[in-house]
Amino acid sequence: MKRRTFLTSAAALTAAPLLPDALRAQSMPNLDAMAARPFAFPQGFRWGTATAAYQVEGAVHADGRGPSIWDTFSHTPGKTFDGQTGDVADDEYHRYPEDVALMQRLGVTVYSFSIAWPRVFPEGTGAPNPRGLDYYKRLLDQLRAAGIEPFCTLFHWDLPQALQDKGGWANRATSHAFADYAAYTVDQLSDRITHWMTTNEFDSFIDGGYGGGGMAPGLDLPRAELAQTRHNAVLAHGLAVQAIRAAARRPVLVGFVEDVSGAMPAIADLAHIHAAEVALREQNAPYTTVILEGRYTEQYLRALGPDAPHFTPEDLRIISTPVDFMGINVYTTREVVATDSAPGYLFVPRPATYPHAESDWLYINPQAMYWTPKLVSSIWGVKSLYITENGYSSADVLRPDACVLDSDRIMYLRNYLLQLQRGIAEGVPVRGYFLWSLLDNFEWARGYSQRFGITYVDFKTETRTPKLSFDFYRSVIKENAIG
Repeated sequence: MKRRTFLTSAAALTAAPLLPDALRAQSMPNLDAMAARPFAFPQGFRWGTATAAYQVEGAVHADGRGPSIWDTFSHTPGKTFDGQTGDVADDEYHRYPEDVALMQRLGVTVYSFSIAWPRVFPEGTGAPNPRGLDYYKRLLDQLRAAGIEPFCTLFHWDLPQALQDKGGWANRATSHAFADYAAYTVDQLSDRITHWMTTNEFDSFIDGGYGGGGMAPGLDLPRAELAQTRHNAVLAHGLAVQAIRAAARRPVLVGFVEDVSGAMPAIADLAHIHAAEVALREQNAPYTTVILEGRYTEQYLRALGPDAPHFTPEDLRIISTPVDFMGINVYTTREVVATDSAPGYLFVPRPATYPHAESDWLYINPQAMYWTPKLVSSIWGVKSLYITENGYSSADVLRPDACVLDSDRIMYLRNYLLQLQRGIAEGVPVRGYFLWSLLDNFEWARGYSQRFGITYVDFKTETRTPKLSFDFYRSVIKENAIG
């Protein structure tokens, strides 16, 4: 194959005699300006990173913390990779000043984290544990001192085991316990936190935990019980939104985070775009759709038949309590084509050659970052969106020179961020982006076998080593543009 030479700067292009001067002037009048910042983000766009409590904190017995379902699950033989647990994880409970310093070095202005419910209420309900809450006050003060604004998720999968012993999310009482926990926590921390998110990824902790057994608590409920459990979870969200607003000591913004079951048109014409809209709404019927519309879709209820959840009009009113913003976790999506038969769309099967990350579920499709926020905004009219997670698992290798040259992660991030910039330039209301993750961490049932961080963590010594992707992301933040 003949080797090609690519000119990489505006100066090189204009210096090269590729076109007559007059023609060059007509065809490329703004080349220098375009080359300077061709993929810039809006002024004030918020760049951040994200973690979750059980994945990074460790210290599972410290300062009165109670057990969570993930403590129980990970200590059950055969449930996690190599029997690994989050007992120590990244030890952020003790090392948070070091990690905040990493964030400062990175240049982020926002940080998404979660609070461990069993640190605040060891039994899920009853007397709160002030020592557990004090940890978060220390962390928040450190963040504020560094000029980093916290975005807080109240529930990222670590349900107190005491509540699971009473049925967990299958028990409607857990919905009310969550609202009580939210109210107390917001009362204590709303002087430090403005942006609150109720829950993270219903599908993961409900369908994954109660509908298949692959995630904590490891149950596989009958279809009717699972449908009711889903309903209890979105009811908990609505009750918590109301509790947060009632308990806050100052004005706050409230939202939720979902890994929206993706759909995008295989071909960007009107028929396939409409099919993708129908598919996205129906695929997310148990969670996002009912929260944003206040009703379950007819197709969802019809498909469940006698196994449909029991609910009241008041339930739906609570569930659909308006939110101020929505967080979307974007990793992949599915191509959709229009069909003449019901339901009007078909998911295109992925061929064996479809690219994916080290995680076999993470199919690489950068257009997910364009289509998912775009369709969420167009279907439901959401006016304020954040990309609350986006990241890549790589087979990272720490070299003898203490470098991790994760060029595949950089390629992934660059391509996804280019699609994000494309959507924002077209008016999609994405206000900020949180990269998953600051650190390699405990990846749930996959333990420490997969690395998503832009900082390499030696889990024997807890030493942190920024990867090449750390430097890439730092340059994006500094320039507010994709280079």
